[in-house]
Amino acid sequence: MASFDDLVKRRGEIAAGRAPNRATLVLGDGTCGRASGSSEVRAALSEAISSLDTEKRLAFRTTGCHGFCQIEPNVQVLPDETLYVHVKPENAQSIVEAALSGKVLKNLTFKDGQKKSCAKITDVPFYKRQMRLLSGLNVYVDPLRIEDYIAIDGYQALAKALFTMTPDFVVEEVIKANLRGRGGGGFPAGWKWDSVRKAEGEPKYVVCNADEGDPGAYMDRSLLEGNPHLVIEGMLIGAFAIGSHEGYVYVRNEYPLAVQNLIVALDQAREHGLLGKNILGSGFDFDIRINRGGGAFVCGESSALMQSIEGRPGEPIPKYVHMSERGLYNKPTNLNNVETWANVPFIVNRGADWYRTIGTEGSKGTKIFSLVGNINNTGQVEVPMGISLREIVEGIGGGIPNRRKFKAVQTGGPSGGCLPADCLDVPVDFDQLTKLGSMMGSGGMIVMDEDSCMVDVARYFTNFLVEESCGKCVPCREGVMQLRDILNDITQGRGREGDVELMEDLSKVVIDCSLCALGQSAPNPLLTTIRYFRDEYVAHIHDKKCPARRCTALISFRIDAENCTGCALCKKQCPTVAIAGEKKKTHVIDPEKCIRCGACFEVCKFDAVIKE
Repeated sequence: MASFDDLVKRRGEIAAGRAPNRATLVLGDGTCGRASGSSEVRAALSEAISSLDTEKRLAFRTTGCHGFCQIEPNVQVLPDETLYVHVKPENAQSIVEAALSGKVLKNLTFKDGQKKSCAKITDVPFYKRQMRLLSGLNVYVDPLRIEDYIAIDGYQALAKALFTMTPDFVVEEVIKANLRGRGGGGFPAGWKWDSVRKAEGEPKYVVCNADEGDPGAYMDRSLLEGNPHLVIEGMLIGAFAIGSHEGYVYVRNEYPLAVQNLIVALDQAREHGLLGKNILGSGFDFDIRINRGGGAFVCGESSALMQSIEGRPGEPIPKYVHMSERGLYNKPTNLNNVETWANVPFIVNRGADWYRTIGTEGSKGTKIFSLVGNINNTGQVEVPMGISLREIVEGIGGGIPNRRKFKAVQTGGPSGGCLPADCLDVPVDFDQLTKLGSMMGSGGMIVMDEDSCMVDVARYFTNFLVEESCGKCVPCREGVMQLRDILNDITQGRGREGDVELMEDLSKVVIDCSLCALGQSAPNPLLTTIRYFRDEYVAHIHDKKCPARRCTALISFRIDAENCTGCALCKKQCPTVAIAGEKKKTHVIDPEKCIRCGACFEVCKFDAVIKE
């Protein structure tokens, strides 16, 4: 395509080749789907369609993740929006026949908490409370077919920017929209663009940070897997705005499907004249390279990421010079994450005024979260800024399984804070979460129930950050390690009076003196658990007890004589022969031999084994 008219013509050709009311089966085939068996379902559906010779009446499309990872593999029937969950290969034939006849297979639909069948995706509580501005496009796009993206007005925003807007106007529109970086820092993207545009030096670089390393987070992966052209288009618009002709996507190598789909998308964009020289005949040149990271968490930090692209060790450098002035190869560089770039086409297409109608005063647009942990409905959710944590956890997530009580939710990944039930009605945006001691981060959201030990949670995340620290600066390398060691002592029954105050003082030093954001935010899980769950630290240190009964060194097991039937099942399961007793008589546990593995507790059917 060598002009704007060519793009319009191509879109018309694609539309003309598709029957508007033709039923389409859409299979979620992202990483989560494949882990649940979507590859086998894909083969079965293809075979069923072929055997019935229904290609003219029924289309079939594989896409990225549809968000509700817990119901994979799932199939949607468009345009009716019928949703089938936990689909197996043996269901393929009946799904195809039902789609052709307009019937609904209720046995394959989602059942809500009251066991009510939710036939359409709009009926499913997980979906109907969301605003799937970015992620909702996945269902319409096969990531290996650029035609699908063009058909839904893909690259329309790029053409609009190239032919009807000046670079300055594009920057002003992004500033006006108040798009804040979704990678964690929340810095206004438009002001960053403006700084790079005005910076001296050529060439200027545009970089997409897809180095998503937070435990339990997969927002960027899902966008790159499911709709890579949306991210490419955002980068193209950003490059036009700041005067860049070369871009990079820094993506971790552990995302093979995302890398594969991105490679195909870039090749197809070049073949269609949407990437490379003289894009759409506008005279604008821009191309993108892929750089695969080795999985170092610290490479999510801007300067460490750029060091890695240059072939150096992924270590941060002092920020006395901003990346917008001297970044990649010591040239002006603009870095935004995957989700930030994906928002740009919407702002250009629909305008900043429209975008500002979504969200709160200081945080506009939607935010994608990965909702995981002790929650009924796990998956990727997209909600408008300002929604409450309660609406996400209880409304979209469906609450806590097995009638357990909610205890905490960690937002912002391993460097985020753990917020208690008292914070559930707080609106979710950059500023409110920061006030509570947490952060938006890239979007990880881990829910914990009453059986979670918050001291052990702090230990877990602190240990993760010890492992991921590059070790370049002493406050992070040594300080976070000391925090981890103190937490280890506390969870193993060696805690001492004054440990909590010592960790609070040490945390201040780590925050104030660390070189990069990894160290500066590393104490957040610790400090928020102390702030909101201090009583658990007191119990661990003073009483040598773990209220959640999670810390092995601080728990014990005994057998209740009244409930014990002498079935001997616990005795058979004990790996250290710590349980004694005759058949049909009360058994006892020898505390000297017991290794607190919990095997007896798990197998007892009469609630006779007491964990305390």
